[in-house]
Amino acid sequence: MNLNDIKAQLPDYAKDLRLNLDSVLSESGAPGLNPKQVAIIAIASAIASRHAPLTTAVRSHFDGQLSDAELNAARAAAAIMGMNNIYYRFVHLVGDDEYAKLRAGLRMNVMANPGCEKVDFELASLAVSAIKGCGMCLESHEKTLRKHDVAPVAIQSAARIAAVIHAVAVASEQAQAAA
Repeated sequence: MNLNDIKAQLPDYAKDLRLNLDSVLSESGAPGLNPKQVAIIAIASAIASRHAPLTTAVRSHFDGQLSDAELNAARAAAAIMGMNNIYYRFVHLVGDDEYAKLRAGLRMNVMANPGCEKVDFELASLAVSAIKGCGMCLESHEKTLRKHDVAPVAIQSAARIAAVIHAVAVASEQAQAAA
């Protein structure tokens, strides 16, 4: 299944998603990002959205654009943020500052050497955090990106990719369930 197949399966009520998917996955539709960044963010977002057909289609769409290490970095961003988003959302939502003072005690070694440019990994981590809804992680990754002089428009593009990929996953799952 490729992205055209995914888009064709989307119901008419989700036609905006078809258009948005084409847009955000292009360099012109993702201002501030280069094609490699778009690919890493989109793949990490698809994995985080947990819809296997979409993940396969997105990976196929970007076939040959990423090295094996960069593809693994996208996977690593989805994996590590899957853990961190739950933990840090807990810390935030419990509302007791004592938890924020405790050592997390979770290994996060991949963040030091992700297999791609640090900024690219941060962008993917921000996108996954947007999907998973962790405010603490979003804030942390946004601050890190800004310290690396990443423009707000690039950060917004990463969030837009995450939003569209996730919405396509949800609508695609609904369409498959209805069929």
